Amino acid sequence: MITYNAVHCLFVPAPTDKAYQISSLDQYSLSQRLTIRAAGFAFYVLIKFVGWTLRWQVDGLENLETVYRSGRLPIYAAWHDNIFLGTYAFRNRGIVFLTSQSFDGEYIARFLRRFGYGVIRGSSTRGGQRGLVEMIRGMKRGLEMGFTVDGPKGPRHKVKFGVLLLAKKTGNPVVPFTVKASRYWTVNSWDKLQIPVPFSNARLIYCEPIGVPANATSDELAKSLEELQSALDKLTGNQ
Repeated sequence: MITYNAVHCLFVPAPTDKAYQISSLDQYSLSQRLTIRAAGFAFYVLIKFVGWTLRWQVDGLENLETVYRSGRLPIYAAWHDNIFLGTYAFRNRGIVFLTSQSFDGEYIARFLRRFGYGVIRGSSTRGGQRGLVEMIRGMKRGLEMGFTVDGPKGPRHKVKFGVLLLAKKTGNPVVPFTVKASRYWTVNSWDKLQIPVPFSNARLIYCEPIGVPANATSDELAKSLEELQSALDKLTGNQ
């Protein structure tokens, strides 16, 4: 076991990049712009406050260190219900996440950037191919990437192929992780978003990295998907 603060200081945020620039809201109406700004700020304040009150523990750090020692970059993978705790846990490390091009994705992108993340817009349903291309380019610029692998709309806890395609195209491994709170509330949403109770315990767990060969066949990709699904299921107690 290693304390959260000792782990967090090991990482340095990525350099300035277009992924970190706040996007224009010109395409939205005045009321929509106000809603996006208000929601982005409110989530930032809420996550920062709750995260600050938690007692943190990190396990499996050696799995992440294995990736760095190999000279590669991690591609982080977790379930969508981890987004609240995960946002705080990985703050200020310059990780770039894929967010949807929907209205909700706009305010999510804004509070992520407040926490030091980069954002690429796209999803499995809208702009997915463009989003994947931008993520490949980002990794070539030395940026770490992250996915909520069952987002943006589910099915809940079912891995989609995008994260594995990124691993195949870049040669970087997928690092499954989960963030658990000892006590939390569950939102009545498709992902059953978990919001930790302030002053509870939080545990960040990294799983062994999963590599995907550049010449992987469709059958090999399917096997990698099963491996990632199994790893995340075990981390979250679904097996």
